[in-house]
Amino acid sequence: MKRIVIDARESGTSTGRYVDKLVEYMHKLEPEYEVILLTKTPRVEYLKSVAPGFRVIESNYKEFTFAEQIGLLRQINRLEADLVHFTMTQQPVLYRGKVVATIHDLTTARFNNPVKNWLTFKFKQTVYKWVIRRVAKKSEALITPSDYVKYDVAQFGNIAPDKITVTHEAADLITEPSEPILALGNMDFIMYVGRPQPHKNLKRLVRAFSTVQLTHPKLKLALVGKLDDNYLLLKKYARRRDIKGIVFTDFVTEGQLRWLYENARAYVFPSLSEGFGLPGLEALVHGLPLVSSRATCLPEIYKDGALYFDPSSTEDMVQKIKMVLDSPEIAKKMRLEGPKVATQYSWEKTAQQTLEVYDEVLEDR
Repeated sequence: MKRIVIDARESGTSTGRYVDKLVEYMHKLEPEYEVILLTKTPRVEYLKSVAPGFRVIESNYKEFTFAEQIGLLRQINRLEADLVHFTMTQQPVLYRGKVVATIHDLTTARFNNPVKNWLTFKFKQTVYKWVIRRVAKKSEALITPSDYVKYDVAQFGNIAPDKITVTHEAADLITEPSEPILALGNMDFIMYVGRPQPHKNLKRLVRAFSTVQLTHPKLKLALVGKLDDNYLLLKKYARRRDIKGIVFTDFVTEGQLRWLYENARAYVFPSLSEGFGLPGLEALVHGLPLVSSRATCLPEIYKDGALYFDPSSTEDMVQKIKMVLDSPEIAKKMRLEGPKVATQYSWEKTAQQTLEVYDEVLEDR
């Protein structure tokens, strides 16, 4: 039986939702492979619970470190895998076995992070660009979550597009009981979920919100996500501009997230760059009107399920938000159309397509 190792060290993070769902649904397909999952200690029991037929091994090597390049390399070599699937770009670049790699986007290669030391970040960014090109060349096959990223990676890595398979991600209805957030109870609010890196364009969303408030003074903006250094910078930015009505929720439970999706007036996704845009798809599956940037892959993924704006135009963002708030007919239509778009994607299909990539690579052996 062929042995496949899946790097699941990102399990449990926002970007790790992909690997969590991939593992869960791949297990349900009962692949004819021995599958070994490498993950960090806090996620071992979770992965055992969703994939009891797979072997789960602790692998606490931090991403983008020498320990990853040396220690993880040794660990994988000892496992004598027929194929290794690295579910993120970062990986031991000296590994010589057969590799499938998932590249979610090239955002880190193109955008800075203001809370990091500039010189250190630029050095790491330069190394990261080299790693992307190295991974693109040495992998037997690549996986991306959208056609946009497929052709972006092909051009960036100077490789043929037919080396890359697109496996869309998906969104599931949250089944945890709905749990209200007291700071937003009985209030009108729009929302955003996710990390606050510069490419997410949240400063422009904050400015757009302050303009919308002129005609909707009771409206709130819920910014949902762990209150990290970038969110603290955004909080200071809003305070300096005397913009009130923003609720920074910090980390929320699945039940609280469900309540947010079920009670918000709209989800606003102002991003300048995305590889797939999973939070927006989660909004659609819950029937929440989605007002989205038209940048990069987002129109490809959301199709007719969103109302689009130019992410470089605060005025256009304001106009589209107000269209949803001021027109019950538009909002109703979006609540009906959004779930239809979301049903076009499924994690089972993602897992099946991924197994097909494994099959093709191993047939060449």
